[in-house]
Amino acid sequence: MHHSDELKSVLVVLFDKLKELGLVFDGGAAIHVFSEGSEDASVWVVSPFQSPTKINLPYDAEAFVNNPIIQDVWHAKEMGNPIFNRHYSFEEKNRYFQYVFAHNDLETVPEASRQFILSVPGYTASFMAEKNSLLGANSWTGQLFSDADFAVLKRVARVFEQAYIRFLDLQKKEEQAVRLAEEKLRLESTLTELRSTQAQLIQKEKLASLGELTAGIAHEIQNPLNFVNNFSEVSVELMAEQKEALINGETEEAVLIANDLTENLRRIHQNGQRASNIVRGMLEHSRASTGERQLTNLNALCEEYLRLACHGLRGSEGRPPGDPANDKSAPADQFNVTMETDFDPSLELVNLVGQDIGRVLLNLLNNAFYAIQQRAKKGEAGYVPTVWVSTAQTGYGVEIRVRDNGAGMPETVRAKVFQPFFTTKPTGEGTGLGLSLSYDIITKGHGGTLEVTSVESESHEGEAHESVGTEFVIGLNR
Repeated sequence: MHHSDELKSVLVVLFDKLKELGLVFDGGAAIHVFSEGSEDASVWVVSPFQSPTKINLPYDAEAFVNNPIIQDVWHAKEMGNPIFNRHYSFEEKNRYFQYVFAHNDLETVPEASRQFILSVPGYTASFMAEKNSLLGANSWTGQLFSDADFAVLKRVARVFEQAYIRFLDLQKKEEQAVRLAEEKLRLESTLTELRSTQAQLIQKEKLASLGELTAGIAHEIQNPLNFVNNFSEVSVELMAEQKEALINGETEEAVLIANDLTENLRRIHQNGQRASNIVRGMLEHSRASTGERQLTNLNALCEEYLRLACHGLRGSEGRPPGDPANDKSAPADQFNVTMETDFDPSLELVNLVGQDIGRVLLNLLNNAFYAIQQRAKKGEAGYVPTVWVSTAQTGYGVEIRVRDNGAGMPETVRAKVFQPFFTTKPTGEGTGLGLSLSYDIITKGHGGTLEVTSVESESHEGEAHESVGTEFVIGLNR
């Protein structure tokens, strides 16, 4: 049994089998099934003069008024007590069937059969109730079942109850399967929508990043271009003045103007170089390294680039080497910095692209020098500008640490230091690409890690506290 309508076939077989066993019930048989959470019953009825018919029996307040048959059926169901050979009067029988006829459209019951049911004087019924179903047997002649016959009915009712419970379980599983299928479709639809939304958000993020990148490029290049344009316009005016001075024989004035022109051309060249460096940095940022990895002595590499960074510091007033803001004609700054190194002598050779790692070291060291230089300008008593560089073996490979005791960075800055074009330096002293490029070289080019920690000097009220400063940690696999 897989569907409630199959009760029709079950009842026919049941009716035939009971007759084969010698049970006589000329009024036919009925199976009541009760729905969970409902007080109504679905009843399948079969009789000698009636094909199997389904009727609905609402167990409401009206049904219980002067209707002992319904009262007995409900009592049998609720109390679990069988009703055995109960005889009902003519009025009690008719009240029950009139209630049934009033709540059902019984086209399958001929009019003659209805008239017979309402006119027959006697009616005897027995009800065997289980938790979910009830088996009823009727007689119009008043013939009573024997104890043996009633015992058979009870066993049949119990067997049917067990089958019906299995049917209810199967029905629940089928309903759950339908709900699961519907939920699966809903979740698949939701997942599709989420993926579509995710793709849209990623695209928006790309466009937003592109907008920020474009704005950064425009800002960085616009400044040197403004200088070039301004000095060019001034130079055109100076050329006109110089030409007029030469025509008038004012040689000294012409020489002074020539000096101004020379200075303007120098500044134009300086800012042109600055724009060129910005473009070069952008290209380096977007171009993947094509260098081949080689087993490298990391200690020697760090020492070499530390020396280069120190030379750049001494020769450019503390600005990073190669910065277009450097004035090569200016005297060398005597800014003093303490360098401390701690290279692990047991360090094994590391497979890496030396030029790329060197570029990262230069970026980190230049930032460290800039940080200590800016803090030194504050004139803190007892402050000794210091940069530390160390190497060490780790469980996964090797690490390089570059630390300074500059003023440190707030959390808002630390969160953005690896973003392209983000810089805290004044215009002209940084493109904001150094750390972003360094991060790509370490993480994408070498599969390593680049992390930063920092403690601000403000958190120690201006004291030369030993924990103040910034530390970058490079992690590389062997």
